[in-house]
Amino acid sequence: MVLTPMGLRVMGRIIPCSIGKGGIRTAKREGDGATPRGNHGIVGCLYRPDRMARPVPWAVPIGPGDLWSDDSSCPDYNKMVRVPYTGTHERLSRADCLYDLVLLTDWNWPIAHPGHGSAIFLHRWRKPGHPTEGCIAMAPEHLLWLARHLRLGARLIVR
Repeated sequence: MVLTPMGLRVMGRIIPCSIGKGGIRTAKREGDGATPRGNHGIVGCLYRPDRMARPVPWAVPIGPGDLWSDDSSCPDYNKMVRVPYTGTHERLSRADCLYDLVLLTDWNWPIAHPGHGSAIFLHRWRKPGHPTEGCIAMAPEHLLWLARHLRLGARLIVR
């Protein structure tokens, strides 16, 4: 799967997508809004069981207490954590639908380097063309198709 200016190219398809508001960068930093350039693995899938059925056998359900640490001063930086959590974080169980289905990448994971960026996901977009904070976003039907056709360990190439 390759991210091109036209979209995400995978299995002979072009899936329209949005990238980070900071563009594509080689030197990714926490909070820069950029999508990191490189060859990234798909290492997991999260989903909201209150909003959809398990999309793939390897998907992990998320609920109200699940968070993602973006606090580079914490040992759990760039990992899924649970409440109570004192570091800065992003709530995975959101009021909107953006994280109803999430494909996790191995950007700065499993051993995170502080400040190099966290939570680079493939998730649902707000609307076509609307930039993300660094993730890759797409229409929900394309994301579901992608999750069902990828294997754990598939590679995402961002040029």
